[in-house]
Amino acid sequence: MGGMTLRKILIHPDPRLKATADPIVSVDKDLRALADDMLETMYDAPGIGLAAPQIGVLQRMFVMDCVKEEGATPEPMVLINPEIIAASEARNIYDEGCLSIPDQYAEVERPAVVKMQWTDLDGKIVQEEFDGLWATCAQHELDHLNGTLFIDHLKPLKRQMITRKMQKLKRELAREAKNG
Repeated sequence: MGGMTLRKILIHPDPRLKATADPIVSVDKDLRALADDMLETMYDAPGIGLAAPQIGVLQRMFVMDCVKEEGATPEPMVLINPEIIAASEARNIYDEGCLSIPDQYAEVERPAVVKMQWTDLDGKIVQEEFDGLWATCAQHELDHLNGTLFIDHLKPLKRQMITRKMQKLKRELAREAKNG
């Protein structure tokens, strides 16, 4: 596990979380190192998904692993330049949370099944169909690459309430950092 670095996860509101991430041109050792850091950061958080913009890297990549059962084998995935190529009519509602919006959860409705295409760390094009939590997570992370947060799917009042809580949290964190 040499050389992995835990990255700092940006907390909403942050302009980088609202930006559209750039397509990744080539899969190289720097990108693989970034993927390792992101997985390490995600597991440490702990979370089931993390998009590069959440650590301040505006590139189209996210990692996810929706295996949560105790003792089950992890299934880390790295998706580079992901896109949805098909989505089901059927919809699903999940109580979503986000590492950039700690301790806030809200129900979001999304397609229940999505077929995605992306480039893997070997530079190969992959297609896979996701359902259940994996489908929700993949769509949530893809949103991040387009500057969209799960709270952007909520009604304005609920979204403003959560944003205010995050502003307060960031002020408290800044104070703690200053006072060491």
